[in-house]
Amino acid sequence: MKNHYMIFVVRWLSNSLGLWVAVRLLGTGLIDANVGGSLTVFMIAGLVFSLVNALLKPLIVILSLPAILLTLGLFMIIVNGLMVYISLRLAPGISMTFLNSILTGMILSLVNYIVSATLVTNSTNIR
Repeated sequence: MKNHYMIFVVRWLSNSLGLWVAVRLLGTGLIDANVGGSLTVFMIAGLVFSLVNALLKPLIVILSLPAILLTLGLFMIIVNGLMVYISLRLAPGISMTFLNSILTGMILSLVNYIVSATLVTNSTNIR
């Protein structure tokens, strides 16, 4: 059980880092939006994104399964963008356009892939 908490905390931190990177690279897409560089804002947004991803994403994937199959999995990019958009609407301090949310979802997927690959490599070397 302790391992599950550690995995969640690592995902939370990597999501916060990915959101910070995405906002710094892409901006918000909104003209009058001013995102503070506060660590707290990105940590809360990362937590909200982690919770939305864990609770809401499986339902959305099941509901959009026909579109995912029809596009050979490319619709998952839209699903990831929707998860980012929903979580940033719920999190205080950051707002983003839907197009930038899709691009942010791609960046978050890349960051999570790198973190997961690093953790798997490190855990196999320890044993």
